[in-house]
Amino acid sequence: MAANHFAEFYALKAALEIVDGPPANHLAFAGQRHGSLYDRGRADSYYRRSKTPHYGGVGGDTGPRVEVTDPAMVAEYNKGYDENNDFKDWG
Repeated sequence: MAANHFAEFYALKAALEIVDGPPANHLAFAGQRHGSLYDRGRADSYYRRSKTPHYGGVGGDTGPRVEVTDPAMVAEYNKGYDENNDFKDWG
């Protein structure tokens, strides 16, 4: 049943993004939830990677990696990136 639920979710997600972008309660805007824009920005900053605004693509129910250009989505990613103050110690 869960697999069917995810299939329906991703079909609806794709339709919404074509018409109007993702809804505000979408994974992309799920605060610090694993895979959200904020989470991915923070992770990129932690590993000192360059800014590449995206969400998802990290396993579990995060879905595929989706790179974004929508200003609101980029702002959420940048917030996570800029608020990070802990960095990977490569030894």
